[in-house]
Amino acid sequence: MSHEPGTARASAELDRLLLEARSTAPRWRASVSRAGLIDAARASGRRVVGVTAPAGYGKSTLLAEWASRDDRAVAWVSLDRLDDEPLSLLVVLASALSRILPGHPDLAAEMVGPDVSVLGRAAPRLASALHESPDPFLLVLDDLHEVRSPACHDVLGVVVAGIPDGSQVVAASRAEQPHVPRLRASGDVVEIVTADLALGVPETERVFEASRVPVSHEVAATVTERTEGWPAGVYLASLVARHGDPRAVTITGADPYIADYLQRETFRRLSSTTRRFLRRTAVLDVLSAPLCDAVLGEQSSHRLLRRLEASSMFLVPLDRRRELFRYHALFREFLLAELVDAEPGLADALRVRAADWFEAHGSPERAVEQLLATPERDRCVGLVTRIVMGNFRAGRIATVERWLRTLGEDAVAAHPPLAVLAGYVAVYEGHALEAERWGAVADAASFAGPTVDGTASFASARAMFRALRCPGGPQQMVDDADLALAEEPGWSAWRDTALVLAGDALLLAGDTVGAVRRLEQAVEAASALGNADTLVLGAALLAQLDMDRDRWDEAAERVGIALGAIGRHRTDDYATSALGYAAGARLALHRGDVAAARRRLTQGMRARALCTYAFPTVAVRVRLHLARASWSTGDVAAVRHLLREVDDVLLHRPALGVLVDEAADLRKALGTGGHPLPPGSPGRPPLTPAELRLLPYLQTHLSIREIGGRLFVTRNTVSSQVGSIYRKLGVSSRGEAVARATAMGLLGS
Repeated sequence: MSHEPGTARASAELDRLLLEARSTAPRWRASVSRAGLIDAARASGRRVVGVTAPAGYGKSTLLAEWASRDDRAVAWVSLDRLDDEPLSLLVVLASALSRILPGHPDLAAEMVGPDVSVLGRAAPRLASALHESPDPFLLVLDDLHEVRSPACHDVLGVVVAGIPDGSQVVAASRAEQPHVPRLRASGDVVEIVTADLALGVPETERVFEASRVPVSHEVAATVTERTEGWPAGVYLASLVARHGDPRAVTITGADPYIADYLQRETFRRLSSTTRRFLRRTAVLDVLSAPLCDAVLGEQSSHRLLRRLEASSMFLVPLDRRRELFRYHALFREFLLAELVDAEPGLADALRVRAADWFEAHGSPERAVEQLLATPERDRCVGLVTRIVMGNFRAGRIATVERWLRTLGEDAVAAHPPLAVLAGYVAVYEGHALEAERWGAVADAASFAGPTVDGTASFASARAMFRALRCPGGPQQMVDDADLALAEEPGWSAWRDTALVLAGDALLLAGDTVGAVRRLEQAVEAASALGNADTLVLGAALLAQLDMDRDRWDEAAERVGIALGAIGRHRTDDYATSALGYAAGARLALHRGDVAAARRRLTQGMRARALCTYAFPTVAVRVRLHLARASWSTGDVAAVRHLLREVDDVLLHRPALGVLVDEAADLRKALGTGGHPLPPGSPGRPPLTPAELRLLPYLQTHLSIREIGGRLFVTRNTVSSQVGSIYRKLGVSSRGEAVARATAMGLLGS
């Protein structure tokens, strides 16, 4: 279950300020205008503009000038390395776009969910919001090269496809932008490349003039030739010339390492205090005076930052209040190298101080990012253990997985409490084999240290994780849940988990009275704690029991609780939500609302993709309830398929108590063996969980082989599944499949 200890404040004020700063277009101030390039790209009418060139060619400056000149609404996004994760990328995009799209103030809050939901629900939701915009806009993406993962470019491709006519997206990157080649073929992109951004002699003269350095036309021509019009090189040359004879600046121009030479010339003219400040603060992605003071152990950072900004020392302001800054990428790379040369071994200590500051100021996630680059593995493991479930609950699943991957399996396994949490992540992502592996690690481990994840003890955490997986049958599940109940006090953040697992276990054992008591306590505790998945599970189980006893008013109230929690917390594609949808379908059928029932059935069938034998009680219950509701709507093909999926779960977890009998009774009652389809009933079976995982990739322009790479399956497997999807949806192309799946509610919001 998902828990967020109070110390892990995912919405820390610092993070809010940083997000706001990254969504604010910087003030344009440059001696060279790119108005010609901007006007031509604007007049082209093409929806996408790609600005691609190495560092130092003025890409960000061009974007800032464009933002200042455009009369359309502008959404600005400065990307950084922490956005190299699909959900983080979508959140920062949605945050910026919500400022300019009317009627979408909470767009960023909708960008949540497990991996399967990010491409299948969140990205299409954002694309739809863009496409529906009544007014034209400009979306600016700076530093797109920071986003490297294929998964990020998959969701970005879906979002870009939603840009309507009259609007544009302009992206700047050091590397080729993956969406550009496809759009190049369709003629829907303008490309601005290195040759377009190189300076001519007149532009070089203007740069020197802005640096207050008189220069002859001949010297300017020589500088232009030997720097090959590289704007950063020209600018650096002007800074060197400011302190010497402008006629002598060209003597280094033939040096193939001109950038390094000029940076060193500029850097060495500074005072020793300023040089020390620059190289030591280069470990920071974002600079603020309080953070720099903490890292340096001094109180002079505010003054130095102001002075550096005023002197154009490669310091980029990130907010209009001039409180947050970053170094120009080239200059930061140089400074980090200087730090290694001048003060070897100090970088780790500086990053630890930065982590101390971030943790003390309510941003443990940024503290983790600093610690991951240091040898401080034990501290990092402890911090990740404290905040992992809070981040998982907030939908930052790819970030959590990256942390675990960076720490490495050995480090995670060496800290059993973290191994348990890694197992929970695997369960909720539908990775059954991985969940089993972490379960085996936890079962074989011992740990007597203090817990930081909110549980009372490691023994309690392990017992709850084992109860959830139910490998030993109902009695073992009851015993594990009872152990956790005895350990977790009433105020524990995990008390609701212990209660709902105890109720589930008692249901397996046939003790309905005891189960109802525990489930009611679980719903009360989960409501107080705000733990959506536990609340949905407990309320849905109680609702089904109410309906079994013809207590429809009570059932309706509990279905409302479950569906309300799903809506508020946007847990549409979580495994536990499938049970809530199944209960909603049954209630709708009782009321005679077949359309609502089918809508809930579709939602439940979609969410069942993450219901695996790693959480076997939910996996089986969901399918049994969906089968009953499907039978009532005449969808016998779905019933047969769902019962086969139940059998697959029981192969891995045969000892599921009364659920085994319920499955047999349902099969017998429905007579699915050879039962003829009722007249007019749907004859196509539903998409399998594997097909539901593949479906979102049909929105992209990935090849069959590339989709296989994303899903870690063979090309033949993907080809077979795509063909099956087409047959089941009654379509013959990817575009038709996406349109049909969207209309059915299997894709999009």
